[in-house]
Amino acid sequence: MSTPTPSPVRPARRWLRGIAWLAGALLGLAVLAVAGIALRQERLLFHPEPLPAGFDFAAILPPGQTFETIPVRVPGATLSAILLRQQSSRGLVFYLHGNSGNLATWLGNAAFYRALGYDLFLLDYRGFGQSSGVIDGEAQLHDDVRAAWQRVAPAYAGRPIVVIGRSLGSGLAVRLARDVRPDLLVLVTPYASLSRLAAEHMPYVPSALLRYPLASDRIIGDVRSPVLIFHGDRDEVIDVAHAHSLLALAAADAELVEVAGASHTDIQTFAAYRDRLAVRLRALGGP
Repeated sequence: MSTPTPSPVRPARRWLRGIAWLAGALLGLAVLAVAGIALRQERLLFHPEPLPAGFDFAAILPPGQTFETIPVRVPGATLSAILLRQQSSRGLVFYLHGNSGNLATWLGNAAFYRALGYDLFLLDYRGFGQSSGVIDGEAQLHDDVRAAWQRVAPAYAGRPIVVIGRSLGSGLAVRLARDVRPDLLVLVTPYASLSRLAAEHMPYVPSALLRYPLASDRIIGDVRSPVLIFHGDRDEVIDVAHAHSLLALAAADAELVEVAGASHTDIQTFAAYRDRLAVRLRALGGP
């Protein structure tokens, strides 16, 4: 009795079913990954470090530096801020820091601004340092920054005020400068938009899911303040092409200093950065 020859149809169907199952599983994983990114954007974007109550800022500041901690009350939270005062203040530097750390980790350049005679104001976003609350949207971030501005800036009427935004803070600084017109807007390692940056690092994530587009490229043309941009040519997080895009879109009085050899985290250590920023701050005048 002869053995029946297996039909090629059944193995083919099994193979097709296997491919369909694998494709479905991969699609399901992709959907879960995208959903996870959509729901966990704050954890991906913000990396705060807490500070204990009563932290001794004097221990990390230049000897003799006077300062005051300033609570900024906003809906649902109190933000922690610090103001470093100089004996004869030329004006104010309003500094918006990056997406990690806290006030203590961003005070490393305090001596630089002190030597130039500028008071220095730094703000911790919700959940950073001693700030309470949690970040839950871009509009909230802008509102918090504006509340901090209104808390400190009126005291400097008639003196130069400079807004500096570093990395994440650059998008917040552009929006603030558009609305309040400081004497100088400084962007350090900025992005054109977080949407563009996300597309470069995570091209599989639909841009419509991003709740923090922070589209500086759409509004920098409306900024009427002079703009000074610093970016390292070895920035591994935000490509220097972002800075060139912002320069092209900015108003006529805009300058880009491309710092040779600087990465995303060490640009402040380069003389090309410090020297040019010092020149521009001194040029603003003041008492």
